[in-house]
Amino acid sequence: MKTATLGKQKISNKRPSSPSSVAANTNSSNSESHHKRSRISSNIRSEKMETTVTWGEWMGAHKTGSLVDNESERIDRQKAAFGHDTIARLKDLNVLIVGCQGVGVETAKNLILSNVGGVVLWDTTICKEFHRGSNFYVTPDHVASGDVTLADASLGELRSLNPFCRVDVLASESLSDEAVLSKDVLGSRRPFSAVVVTQLLPKEELFNLNEIARANGIVFVMALNNGVTSSIFSDFGPRHEISDATGEPTQTLAVSNIEILDEKPKLLEVSGAKDGEKVVIVTVAQNDHGLEDGDVVVLEDMREGMEGLNGKCVTVKRVAIASPTAAKVDTRGVAFKTALQLPTASVISNFERQYDFYKTSFDEDEENANKKFPVRTITIFNRLALVLNDHHGKSLLSDPQVASIDVFGKYQSGGLLNQVRPPIVKEYRSLADTLESTPVPQMLRGEDWELGKGVDIHLSIAAVLDFHDTYGFWPRLHNKDDASEVVSAAKKISDKRKDIEGSCWSQSIQYGFPMGEPRDLDEKRIGRYARLFSTELTGFCAFLGGAAAQEVIKASGKFTPIEQWVHHDEDALVVDECQSNISPLFGSRYDHQIAIMGKDFQARAANQRVFLVGCGALGCEYLKGLALMGIGTGKDGKIWVTDMDRIEVSNLSRQFLFRQNDVGHPKSVRGAMVVKRWNPNVNIEALEKKVGDDSEDFFNDKFWESLDVCWNALDNVQARQYTDARCLFYSKPLLESGTL
Repeated sequence: MKTATLGKQKISNKRPSSPSSVAANTNSSNSESHHKRSRISSNIRSEKMETTVTWGEWMGAHKTGSLVDNESERIDRQKAAFGHDTIARLKDLNVLIVGCQGVGVETAKNLILSNVGGVVLWDTTICKEFHRGSNFYVTPDHVASGDVTLADASLGELRSLNPFCRVDVLASESLSDEAVLSKDVLGSRRPFSAVVVTQLLPKEELFNLNEIARANGIVFVMALNNGVTSSIFSDFGPRHEISDATGEPTQTLAVSNIEILDEKPKLLEVSGAKDGEKVVIVTVAQNDHGLEDGDVVVLEDMREGMEGLNGKCVTVKRVAIASPTAAKVDTRGVAFKTALQLPTASVISNFERQYDFYKTSFDEDEENANKKFPVRTITIFNRLALVLNDHHGKSLLSDPQVASIDVFGKYQSGGLLNQVRPPIVKEYRSLADTLESTPVPQMLRGEDWELGKGVDIHLSIAAVLDFHDTYGFWPRLHNKDDASEVVSAAKKISDKRKDIEGSCWSQSIQYGFPMGEPRDLDEKRIGRYARLFSTELTGFCAFLGGAAAQEVIKASGKFTPIEQWVHHDEDALVVDECQSNISPLFGSRYDHQIAIMGKDFQARAANQRVFLVGCGALGCEYLKGLALMGIGTGKDGKIWVTDMDRIEVSNLSRQFLFRQNDVGHPKSVRGAMVVKRWNPNVNIEALEKKVGDDSEDFFNDKFWESLDVCWNALDNVQARQYTDARCLFYSKPLLESGTL
C-alpha cells in the first residue's frame, strides 16, 4: 500500500499569510483564521510588502534592531540540559507529524520549541467544534469556514513559536511513500529523521509506514489518546546507536595512587576477579568516585615513565571489602575515612586483622556451631580496579609504549581518570511484530503492569485495526454494536495467538510474568476503549505530546528510547455512564470531555475556583489545560494566576504562550490574555503578587476560603512551603509540581 489517508475532505489551494507577518503578530486570535493550504516547495507572499520571502530570509537572518531574535539566547536553558553537541544534532532533524488533533499539535509544539530543524504537518481532517477541546489553535473562524484542515489551522501559530524552526504543511490528499522519503524536506537538503503518528491509520498503511521508516533509518513514533487510554510506541529501527544513555554528566577523577597487588586477597571483592590474580588498584582523591562496574575511563596526565598510558581507555570495577557484621564499621566516620588514605595493602591488612579477631570469637562460641559467619560487604568508594583482560585492557597492554602491567608500578604522582560513555547499539522490532509478540506490555503504573492490564489494551488496538479492515470506518462514539464487534475481534485475536510462544494473548499474569494459563478478557475495558475511541482529553494529549517529542529528540543519540510500548488506562475518570449524563452531546468544544466524564462533571468544572501560583513553563501548560477544559467558565467559577516575573528571551523556548513581542511584559498578564482569546468564556484574573506573609492583605481568609483548589507551578521551595501551609490551614486541595 503506497498511501495513507485521514479523511476524504477536499484541500483548499489558497496560500496562508506570510510567516513573517504571523511572527510579528504572534498572539493574534485571527492569525490563522484565513489560512488554507500551504505547499512546502512554494514561496510565501508577504501581504504587507507584497514581495516573495524565502525560508532563509524569514527565519531570522535578515532581522536587525528590535527584530533581533537571538537563537542562542532562546535556547540557553536547553544547551545546559542537552549539551552543545545534541543541540547541533537537533538542527539536522526534520520531523513529519501525522495527525493534528490534540496529540499532534502538542507534539509539534514541543518539537518546534526544542529547536529541531523542521516540522511538517499532515492532516486533511476538516476542523470541527469538538477539535477545540484539544487543539488550542483551532478557532471559531476555522470551524465556521467548513474547509480549513487541522493542519492549516495549526500552521500559523506553530510557525510563530520559533522563527528558527521551519514549519509547513504537506499539501497532499494522501501520505505517499515518495513524500515520506523526500531527500529535500523544507529546502533543507535533508530527509525526514522521524515520523510521529498521532492517530491510527488503516492497518496495512500503518504497518507500511513503519516498515518504510525502518528501512530508511527514520525513527517511528506512535502516540495515541483514545478516551481514557493512552499508548506510545517507539521504533528506532534494526540498529540504533545511543551515544549517551543517561544524560548524566561524566566524572573527572584525580588519581592519588596506583598499586599492583600481585595476588588478590580473599577479603578484597572485585567483580570478575579471582582470588590470587594480579589486580591493579587506583585510589582517587575524591571520597566517592561515582562510577559503576563496567564504566570506561580514559587515562590522562600520566607522568614519569607512564606517558604511554595517556589517551588509553580502560574499564573499571568497584572495589569492596568483606567485614564482619559484628564489627559495625561506621563507613561515614572520620576514623574509617582516615584509614582509607593508607596504601591499599595496609587497608586490607587492617581488615584482615579485624576479620580474624571476630571470626575466632565467633568460632569459639558453641552456640554458633553450624552457623555461617555473618559478613557485610563495604564498598570502598575512593578506589577502583582496572580491568585488563577485556578488549580495552588487551588493547592497552598490546601498545609497545605500555608493554606490560608492570608499567602501573612506576606511579609517582599526577594522573586523571576521565569517564567516557562508549556507544550502545540496540535493535528494535517493528510495529507489526511487537503488536503481536509483546506478552506483557509495559504500563505507566507498575502495579498495572504486574497485573497484566496492558494485555487488554494491546488486544484492543489490534482489534480496532481489524474492525477498520472489516468495516472501513473506526468505532463510533458510544456505539454499543461497534464496541461488541471490537470485543469479539479481540477474543478471536487472543484465541488465535494462544499457541504462539511469546505472543500477546489473554493469559494470567503474576508480578509481570506470563503464566501460560488462559484468563477471561476484560470485556469492560475493551468495550470502553471502543466506545470512547474517537475522543481525546487535553491532559492525555499534553502528556503524550511531551513523551513523543522527547522520543524524537533521542534520535540525536542522547538518552535511551523507551522499550517500544507503554500504555496507560485511567478508568477512574469514567464515573457515571448514565445515558442521559453522557448524551446527547451539544456540539460544543467540550463534547469529548462530556462524552467521557459527563454533563455533571462539566457543570462542576465550569464553576471551579482555581488559584494557579506561577506562570512559567508549567504554568503555561496548566493555563492551557484549564482553558480547554472549561474550568472557570461558569457564573461562580474563576481562575487566579499570579507570577511576579517578566518574560525573558530565554523563556520563549519552553513557555509557549509567549512570543518575542511579549518580552519584558508580566508572565501572568500575557498568559491570561492568550488563554482568554482561546476561550473567551473563562473568567480569569492575572496578578503580579508574591504569595507569602507580606501579601496576606490580598490573599486573605476570604480569598483562600473561596477556593476549590490551589495549583503550584513554582521554581522555589519557600513559596511551595507557604502555599502548602495555607492549603493545610484552610483544608484546600493542593496540586504540587515544579522545578528547583
